[in-house]
Amino acid sequence: MMGLPLAFTEPLLLIGLVSLPVLWWLLRVMPPRPRRIEFPPTRLLFDIAPREETPSRTPWWLTALRLLAAALVIFAAAGPIWNPQVGAADSKAPLMIMLDDGWSAASHWDVRIRAADELIANAENDRRAIALVPLSEPNRDITLMPAGAARVALRQLAPKPYSIDRVETLAAVDRFLKATGDCEIAWLSDGVDTGRGEDFVAGLGKTVGDRSLTIFEGGTSSPLALVAAENAAAKMTVKVLRTDSGIAMGTVRALDQKASPIGEARYTFGPQDKETDAAFDLPVELRNDITRLEISGERSAGAVQLLDKRWRRRAIGIVSGATSETAQPLLAPTFYLTRALAPFADVRLADKGSPQQGITQFLDQKLPMIILADVGTIAPELRERLNAWVDQGGVLVRFAGPRLAQAEDDLVPVKLRKGGRTLGGSLTWEKPQHLATFAADGPFAGVAVPKDVTVSRQVLAEPDAVLATKSWASLEDGTPLVTGEHRGKGLVSLFHVSADMRWSDLPMSGTFVEMLRRVVDMSGYTSKPGPGVASEATTETVAPLHILDGFGAFGPPPATAKPLPADYRDRATSDHPPGFYGPAEGPLAVNTLASADRIAALNTASLRARHATYTNAEPQDLRGWLLSTALALFLVDAIIVAVLGGGIAALLRRRAAPAMIVLGLLFASLSPAPSHADSAADDFAMKATSQTRLAYVVTGNADVDSIVRAGMSGLTLFLAQRTALEAGDPVGIDPARDELAFFPLIYWPIVPGAPKPPQDAINKIDAYMKQGGTVLFDTRDAIEAPPGANGAAQTPGMQTLREILSSLDVPELEPVPREHVLTKTFYLLRDFPGRFVTGQTWVETLPRDEDEDSAQRPARGGDGVSPIIITSNDLAGAWAVRPDGQAMLPVTGGDTRQREFAYRAGANIVMYTLTGNYKADQVHAPALIERLGQ
Repeated sequence: MMGLPLAFTEPLLLIGLVSLPVLWWLLRVMPPRPRRIEFPPTRLLFDIAPREETPSRTPWWLTALRLLAAALVIFAAAGPIWNPQVGAADSKAPLMIMLDDGWSAASHWDVRIRAADELIANAENDRRAIALVPLSEPNRDITLMPAGAARVALRQLAPKPYSIDRVETLAAVDRFLKATGDCEIAWLSDGVDTGRGEDFVAGLGKTVGDRSLTIFEGGTSSPLALVAAENAAAKMTVKVLRTDSGIAMGTVRALDQKASPIGEARYTFGPQDKETDAAFDLPVELRNDITRLEISGERSAGAVQLLDKRWRRRAIGIVSGATSETAQPLLAPTFYLTRALAPFADVRLADKGSPQQGITQFLDQKLPMIILADVGTIAPELRERLNAWVDQGGVLVRFAGPRLAQAEDDLVPVKLRKGGRTLGGSLTWEKPQHLATFAADGPFAGVAVPKDVTVSRQVLAEPDAVLATKSWASLEDGTPLVTGEHRGKGLVSLFHVSADMRWSDLPMSGTFVEMLRRVVDMSGYTSKPGPGVASEATTETVAPLHILDGFGAFGPPPATAKPLPADYRDRATSDHPPGFYGPAEGPLAVNTLASADRIAALNTASLRARHATYTNAEPQDLRGWLLSTALALFLVDAIIVAVLGGGIAALLRRRAAPAMIVLGLLFASLSPAPSHADSAADDFAMKATSQTRLAYVVTGNADVDSIVRAGMSGLTLFLAQRTALEAGDPVGIDPARDELAFFPLIYWPIVPGAPKPPQDAINKIDAYMKQGGTVLFDTRDAIEAPPGANGAAQTPGMQTLREILSSLDVPELEPVPREHVLTKTFYLLRDFPGRFVTGQTWVETLPRDEDEDSAQRPARGGDGVSPIIITSNDLAGAWAVRPDGQAMLPVTGGDTRQREFAYRAGANIVMYTLTGNYKADQVHAPALIERLGQ
């Protein structure tokens, strides 16, 4: 009705609204004029002023009130229904329900099931048979069934975790319609075209013909999907897809293998954006632990991106045998290798020393990939370690050079000739060779071959029967440029040219970067070498381990899931649903959508069909509400008439005392209950003063508040275990409402973009700090600070803190000096780490002994304690523990004892706020004793 989800069961009764003007006229008509008779004594009454007057006609507003009540009665009689059931067109023919059940239907699956249930109920009332057609099952027989059986079949359906091909179902639908004849069709669409949508719409139009077709679409938000996750040098990014328009925003969560949260990233869609990026600014160690990305609040397999070793930013060690590393660093092999690998890997150069020491260093660090640039002879015991490392999954890449050309080594994929081959020299007829086209089945398939790259020298391989199978790239004359071999679970590869410009200009080309990227990708999953790598004749497959259902939840593999090749990189299918395949220690991830996939809105405008929208609420009968409102209006009308007619006044005069009692009881019952604010304030004060308690500011962000609450509880437990302080449970406070004087320390986590507190709260904080309290502001964003001397002041959290401090009387601040009492109140500390270690801790600047104004500075009420402490190291995140005693969030520093030092920093801060300058006096005790002795 006029675009509203409103319908009437008896719409003809609305004709009664036409009678409202007649009713208006009847209510406004004047009664017949009374007969006038002259009575002389009446003149004496004219001088008496009447106390009450009766209007000669009904007031217009009272008439409007009565008409409104009458209109409500008419509407109620017509049977109004809010969110009415929207069925297909009225028909007696059988009903066929086509249901989209791919991943894109999962986010609002309950809405589609409810719509299908309503269609089945309507068909049952008309005693029609029903056929249920899930479009993901083209081989399913389509048969008519009664409503009860259709409901059972409907409840057995579940969304599939992959993209469905609707076109494949058209053949079965066509056969059914030809066998059935007249049939009514309802298509419950998800509105998403994941491929061949136009073909399905055109085919459906031909198949349906002149039959009645109703398409259900709209009324729900667009499904969201994740694709193209990339672990870049500075951050991990993932694309968020949608099909509709308008400004929207949300959050992508990152989880590790145990489903523990690692981080969150915000994304924002512009008015016309169909895709956007979410970026995780996390340390590479944390990013490498991410195995699952998911959109918060979106329940579908498409909103999940699974990551395996291929998405890890591999740490690659480079060992060079050249002596030009220090003499000519810009011409050294490590320079070209570092520049080529830096965009997609973390490069580690061996410490200055022999190549043997560098190899040992990286083997001890258990790096997944090592590059040896012109490293010749390797000690036998070290060669054995390298072989064992490769067998366990390591990837060894070697580059030729003068040293390798003269060495005898079995850590190469092919047997080499001693010496080398020189092309284009003064003593040879051969010219420098260009690169040949890469094989279509090799690891470099699809990489563009530059025409300007030439090779002037190379090491040659001894010809044998398997040389062709081990060659990944060749020159135009057929000699190998890159060879590779699968050994155990690892790989050994050899570039037959040097990694610098001496033998070839390949290191200066973009092809060199892409070739290295392909090799690094092979180190992500090494149970199979990948295309083009010499290995056994049989193709290794991996069995399903954990499979996603349509809602994006992990479950056991279904019986229909089949093993897949270990180098599988395509999107999920019905045979290979999304999930993890292979061994638990190194599984292969298969996702619903491939990196290049995109989604679009499904265009059904070419179909001749009725269009209906999904409803998110149950139908609601409005008759009770309308009749109740009409009755209330009639009651109000009666009271108004009584007041205007003087009835209530007469009643009050005759029954004054009882009326006063009744009115008093009425007002007493209507008056609000006494507020419990005073008692609540008393309870808060008793709780805060019964024990020493730490406090934290409740930000309103549920995730931040839960972490801070756990962090303050963890610090309280640490204090009880290590110090004499047995503090009570921490208390969350609202500075605008709660009393602050009960707490020696208030921890305030800064949420970027949060609104500034009201001025009353700012004033209370200012008074609290001036009266001896300490507020610890933590922006929790040290890791987000851009590089530079002033980078820490440019983070969003610091900008939000600046807005808060702009209204506070903050003293001059300085980084905590080495001699500050805060560094030795309980533990001897040099810095104050939290989850992060790069942020500085700021306190009030204290007067120095040589300061001329130190004697004139006023003494503070805080006994020498700074009223404000500012940090960005996320102290509460490091203190936070789960109920089982495990840390809630990881720390980012390299020191394994960082969390212990974070607890010690918290202990020092608490003791500092409790004891004031007591420790400072203790530190100066020897000087005081010496002075007293004099």
